[in-house]
Amino acid sequence: MDATVDSLKGGGSQPIHLARRRGAISDPIFVGLLWASGIFVLILLGLIITELFKGGLPALQHFGLDFIWTASWNPVTEKYGALVMIYGTIFSAVIAVVVALPLSFGIAFFLTEIAPPALKRPIGVAIQLLAAVPSIIFGMWGFFIIVPLMAAYVQPPLIDWLGGIPLIGLLFQGPPLGSGMLTAGLILAVMILPYITSMFVETLESVPAMLKESAYGVGCTTYEVYKNVSVPYGRTAMVGAVMLGLGRALGETMAVTFVIGNATRLSASLFAPGATIASTIANEFPEAPIGSLKLTSLLELGFILFVISFIVLALSRALIRSRMD
Repeated sequence: MDATVDSLKGGGSQPIHLARRRGAISDPIFVGLLWASGIFVLILLGLIITELFKGGLPALQHFGLDFIWTASWNPVTEKYGALVMIYGTIFSAVIAVVVALPLSFGIAFFLTEIAPPALKRPIGVAIQLLAAVPSIIFGMWGFFIIVPLMAAYVQPPLIDWLGGIPLIGLLFQGPPLGSGMLTAGLILAVMILPYITSMFVETLESVPAMLKESAYGVGCTTYEVYKNVSVPYGRTAMVGAVMLGLGRALGETMAVTFVIGNATRLSASLFAPGATIASTIANEFPEAPIGSLKLTSLLELGFILFVISFIVLALSRALIRSRMD
């Protein structure tokens, strides 16, 4: 009897021993793969930064820090400056966020609080499909549909009504060409709308039902519950969603290239043609010979765009941390 028990114990301990042995081998391999994955991301990011900085260093050495503040971009005289492109990148992205933010709030509020189940799912799927549309399709749609509509029905009345107002009128002056900063901002707003809306919906759906039911119990309306309960509860994630949309708008290339006008001139008007860093690189890169000052200037523009994106990310992290505290 004792021998039988000992044999059973021995037989039962052998699989456990083998499992421990396999775990002792597989666990270090698994941990090593995880470390390798994390380090790979850092190495890849470092290589991109290094290559952009190294490639753009000759332009920075030639023009100095004036490269950032110079508005001239003239391949004939080889005078290059990034100010117009930096202005266009930031200005168009800000327009996109200003337009997309209230729309995202409205759509998210409708889907989470008002929409019936039969309508909620189709709209949610439509938002996801909108996020899957390639950017070049948005650019073609904007060029053939939005630009003519802007030139015929939007820009002329805005010029007539607001163009003569002091200070504000500077934003609404110029010929109604259709393309320009405002059109680019509107196209970008449509592109970042599904990203912001999807995160808003997920955030609002994560609000505990007990909090909303308590607010309804003391007589709050649907709007008051949304304003005083749902939004404050998820404001940290919402700030992150807005910053994600802003970062998406800053780096967009093809859609903006179609509708912004691609003019390297600095203007305060929303209707004036402009350029972004990404659109300038897309337009000028095929014509830049290897080793030329133009090519190094384009690489320096890419490095500046990376720095702008990093600053936006840092600001978003700081805002989220301050709200969490």
